[in-house]
Amino acid sequence: MLEKAIMGMAALRVFSGSIEIIAALLILKVNQVEKALLINSGLAIVGPIILITTTTIGLLGMSDRVSFAKIAWILVGISCILIGVRK
Repeated sequence: MLEKAIMGMAALRVFSGSIEIIAALLILKVNQVEKALLINSGLAIVGPIILITTTTIGLLGMSDRVSFAKIAWILVGISCILIGVRK
């Protein structure tokens, strides 16, 4: 039996992948660089939201086995990723 946290993380990743595929098909359909950039920009919002949500589910799923200090380091690492991508 799979854990609930694993099922939630996998479901979010499938959802995220589906959004990526739909966006790719939309880009092919519109066939214009300006509109394709708008669609691609929308994906820039989805990625970090999925990352944060998936990581949160994973951390909640293992919070009883990991010390607070390690969870804090993981959160610092995620923050660094988001800051690096943003700038």
